[in-house]
Amino acid sequence: MQSDSPDFSLDEGSEILDLNSADAIVHLEYTAATLPSLEDVAKANGGGQWTRFVCISDTHTRTYEVPDGDVLLHGGDLTKHGKESEMKTTMEWLYGMPHKVKVVIAGNHDLALHRDWYEEGWERWHSKEEDSAAVHDLVSGKKAQVSGIIYLENERATFQIAPDRRQWSVYGSPWSPEFFHWAFNYKRKEAEQIVSQYEKTDILMTHGPPHNILDLTTSSENAGCETLAAYLTLGRLRPRLHIFGHIHEAHGAHIHSWESDGRCEPLQVQNDINYPHHLTESDSEGEAKRIDKVRTVTEKCQARALEKNGDPELQRTVFVNAATYPQGRNVWKDGKRAGHGGARFRPVVVDLRD
Repeated sequence: MQSDSPDFSLDEGSEILDLNSADAIVHLEYTAATLPSLEDVAKANGGGQWTRFVCISDTHTRTYEVPDGDVLLHGGDLTKHGKESEMKTTMEWLYGMPHKVKVVIAGNHDLALHRDWYEEGWERWHSKEEDSAAVHDLVSGKKAQVSGIIYLENERATFQIAPDRRQWSVYGSPWSPEFFHWAFNYKRKEAEQIVSQYEKTDILMTHGPPHNILDLTTSSENAGCETLAAYLTLGRLRPRLHIFGHIHEAHGAHIHSWESDGRCEPLQVQNDINYPHHLTESDSEGEAKRIDKVRTVTEKCQARALEKNGDPELQRTVFVNAATYPQGRNVWKDGKRAGHGGARFRPVVVDLRD
């Protein structure tokens, strides 16, 4: 667990919140003392080999304590505005983490990593042009490689955490639907040409979420990609783990069991940050109705998960919005503000059976 200047400590008090299925366990809320070891997880779930994935996203140059694990996955927005100094801070933090493999993608804030786009319009963002080559070297150069970092930009990779363990495949893409014209943005009508390039792999990493899956903003917009959601529903993409971020306030996870290898019912699920059980005096009647609608759809989906997720014969995807930057109506609780990577915005730990 590594941080030079942590925003919070893993010893900070927290409730315990886990999601369970036949071949995946997700730890959403925990402390250093309550997070079970991978050995204990395996023992409690019939034995066998398991791999621990630690998921983070939208760190925006902030550092904090991160649980140990086999594999670290970073879903993009490593920086605030893509500067070399910001990227160096983040990457030095990632270099020092003990995870055997660390897979990283960019996000819309990592401006200088989107080379052609940045070179054409850097004046909008910076007083002087950043060195794109130097920024790229921080994420994919020799020091990154020696540290176990795999940087993916619309590409596939495979890895093993040990010679006698299974090989995992991963595809990573920094793209997300247009959102105030930042880096790696595409117009929704152009989504097909982007998403059609994604490959079927065990792990899918996209900076932006699929539509209606942990994508709801505080302004009631479903910011996720409709085309990406359709590819998942149709079975063209069926990762065991799909990590994304981008929409900070939609941080959370869901384990979904698919009814078949082909077309399935579209998935709609959000987190309880966006449908709180206790409204505030500032919530209008319209807001209350919206919250109730989101709650109804999400709780139906969660009830189905409880029914289906124990079936070892079904294909499953663990969806993780791993954004750890506190935002939204759940930032404050009991008079205390959530820290970066702290309670309600912790790194999401996913244990998968090999």
